[in-house]
Amino acid sequence: VQLVESGGGLVQSGGSLRLSCAASGFTFSNYAMRWYRQAPGKEREWIARISRDGDLIDYADSVKGRFTISRDGAKNTVYLQMSSLKPEDTAVYFCYLYYYHADVHDYWGQGIQVTVSS
Repeated sequence: VQLVESGGGLVQSGGSLRLSCAASGFTFSNYAMRWYRQAPGKEREWIARISRDGDLIDYADSVKGRFTISRDGAKNTVYLQMSSLKPEDTAVYFCYLYYYHADVHDYWGQGIQVTVSS
């Protein structure tokens, strides 16, 4: 399994970024996907989840109404569109795969930095 994030960078407060997570090594359409983030000095925080078919989507309260998770089965990619960014959104963002099949299986991407300047 490989999860590779891209699209991070530096943006001004109020701006937008779109993160991508290219997935390989498993049947992408069979599994829900998640985004997490970790700010300096803080614990890793779940922020969004999308079901395997895209019908069920959940967000953490901290990003609801500003972030949009989506997926493209043809590209084996999950996206996180981030709008109205705030300095407190500054963090390393991670793509995450979790499933249970006879045992727990979970995989993290390498993470990508998003920095929001005030």
